[in-house]
Amino acid sequence: MPSDPVLTVFRASPDGGRGLARDMPVRWALEEVGRSYDEERVSLAELKASAHRARHPFGQIPTFRRGDLMLFESGAIVLSIARRDPGLLPTDETAAERVVSWMFAALTTIEPPIVEREQAGYLERDRPWFAARQALLDERIRLRLGELAAALGQRAWLEGEFSAADLIMITVLRRLEGTDLASEYRTLADYVARGTARPAYLRAFRAQKAAFDESHEEVPHAH
Repeated sequence: MPSDPVLTVFRASPDGGRGLARDMPVRWALEEVGRSYDEERVSLAELKASAHRARHPFGQIPTFRRGDLMLFESGAIVLSIARRDPGLLPTDETAAERVVSWMFAALTTIEPPIVEREQAGYLERDRPWFAARQALLDERIRLRLGELAAALGQRAWLEGEFSAADLIMITVLRRLEGTDLASEYRTLADYVARGTARPAYLRAFRAQKAAFDESHEEVPHAH
């Protein structure tokens, strides 16, 4: 019997167990296709060591090992899972290619201004230009959210049935939780709610939270 794939995750995730770390979409994908997996937990210091950089050249998580295959980048890992196991890509080839387009859109069009806004909040809050910069970023995000909401329309999912496209897009949109932007587009708020109510998502969230809780007990002052 082949062994379970191994997913590298934070030993003490900076996200506080909120399901926002980059291993979350991979966990979710594995739950959706019914694939069990093992975890390897690494500290922030271990991420930058040569042993881990041999697996992930940028010293981040997640990495994913399945047999002789070692992958990094959550989007690429989710796509690999979707191509190997049924449940996350349509059987129709044209529809499957459109799902891949939406996955790229989530990571390269929707996510960048959201992450930039997060980083500005961490690093520039005390700068005199912060308010103006945040307002500019908010408008960039609103533009993309409006376009996404229009494209989704009244459909439940981006391409027919739930797919890897929705899994990645919803993971990206969750980064807006706790901001006013998260509730400005009812279509998208409902879309996120549908995704996060899925049993596979809930199992993945519990697994990520459990990993954080257990690691936090080991490292009481982790942050």
